[in-house]
Amino acid sequence: MKKTALITLLVLLTQPLFSQEQPETKSGVSFSNGLTLQISTLPEAKLGFTQHFTFPILRGKNPLTADNNIDLSLKGEISPVSLNGTAEAVLTPIAFFQFTAGGRIGSGWNIELFGGEIYGIGINRPSANGMGENDGSAFDGLLWKAHAGGAIQFDLAALFPGDWNHVVARSYHEINHRGYSRAKNGESWFYESDDGENVNGFNYYGNYLIGYQMPIFLDTIAVLAESDLYLYDTPGRNTWGDERMRWTFSAVLNFAITKSLNITLITQMRTRRNYEQSNYEEIYYRYRKIDSSDPLRLEFYRVAATVSYRFK
Repeated sequence: MKKTALITLLVLLTQPLFSQEQPETKSGVSFSNGLTLQISTLPEAKLGFTQHFTFPILRGKNPLTADNNIDLSLKGEISPVSLNGTAEAVLTPIAFFQFTAGGRIGSGWNIELFGGEIYGIGINRPSANGMGENDGSAFDGLLWKAHAGGAIQFDLAALFPGDWNHVVARSYHEINHRGYSRAKNGESWFYESDDGENVNGFNYYGNYLIGYQMPIFLDTIAVLAESDLYLYDTPGRNTWGDERMRWTFSAVLNFAITKSLNITLITQMRTRRNYEQSNYEEIYYRYRKIDSSDPLRLEFYRVAATVSYRFK
């Protein structure tokens, strides 16, 4: 599945889960592991296994630094069109701020489903008649990403303690560099059934979350806005709107089924570009012309769910 709210919310909502009742060594290092399953109303799914290690560091005696740590997560994941390994380190030097760095490496394949083809890998090239086509085969190259970012977070209960005072907010921003080993300079490529508009280079990703956490079965309700922007320069990119920010908006419900089992439900809308051509979906994306008088629309994206289980 694409990088969306599912990944972001998995981090936000399972980190507190993982932080409880973890085995701890004499040095203070704690660890945990768990499974996650992501599904949605689109033909997509992903299963992952994550191992977490938490190392205490720079801890003080005041509430802002008492829980300072470095959290390291190692993850293997598989979807119907991809296989990936990821690693991420999160440094918390003070309660309201985090530094993040990590990466992903993997590969993919293409499958036919419901009369169409789902692309997990391949170069997105124009055909002789101006249509888009995939030039790729199973495991023909490596797909990778490296990122670094930071987050500011807030919990009202830190100022006014109480089980019903957890009004939370978080804003995360990162710069990442993505690539496909087969792609030459400026060539577009597919990843996990996306639009095939990726190019090797730098990108910006950010999100903004506000929510309310409760000590009941429905333990979190939240809204999330995500933005991403290609930072590389492709000649003529303003013709098809490649330089524009893309947004995804999500309504979130998180259910604490047990201490080990979490289910997150997400309903998403996203911005899409409007084009002058009525048959733009049949045309290679760089041959399209954005409608300058009405460049964007907001449309329903999907309903998705993340099921996470922590092993005791």
